[in-house]
Amino acid sequence: MDTRTVRQTSVTLPDLDDAGLNDVDSLEGEHGELRDFRYGDAGLRELPLSGVRLVDGRVTGLTTQRARLEDLAVYSVEFSDCDLSGLRWADSTLSRVTFTDCTMLGSAWEQVMLDDVVFERCRMDYAAFIRLRAAGSVIFTGCSLHEARFGGCDLSDAAFEECNLYLTEFDGGTYRDCDLRGNDLSDLRGVGVLKKVIVDRSQLPGLAQALAADLEISVD
Repeated sequence: MDTRTVRQTSVTLPDLDDAGLNDVDSLEGEHGELRDFRYGDAGLRELPLSGVRLVDGRVTGLTTQRARLEDLAVYSVEFSDCDLSGLRWADSTLSRVTFTDCTMLGSAWEQVMLDDVVFERCRMDYAAFIRLRAAGSVIFTGCSLHEARFGGCDLSDAAFEECNLYLTEFDGGTYRDCDLRGNDLSDLRGVGVLKKVIVDRSQLPGLAQALAADLEISVD
């Protein structure tokens, strides 16, 4: 099985056989399950999806103005080149899932469990992650998280690599061994909750700058 590795964090990727995938025109499936599927190049005004199990598939080029996803079980699925701005995703489990070159501006994720999930080159500015839980490895690489907020999340052992973390806020939660090396941390907010994260020595001045801003310290 293929993996995606950032330093000490390794994610098992979806294992898909293109020859065995069938083109579908909906993600609803039959009897609450959709397997071995390929869904792409759809422009939808809205995408309401609830109580569905998605297994072994690709979602490519999906554009929707209003996606409301809840109570989903997603296993071994690739999302690529999708515009899901305004997405609301809640009460779901994602395992061996990748998001590549996706736009998810202002998205809201609440009580979603992530297990072997990669976000790569995704635009997630102004996103809100509420009680997100990493049950397995999670990687954010090359993503823009400008003014995003992580509230009450458990991202222990997750990894961030070369991400835009300008005014990204951490508001409570657990981040033990979360690997933040390779990122500019100087404009983070809520750094006081980032106990036992992993950084390198060169990042300490930026981290101190972020802490001073949080504490409203005036530097003469």
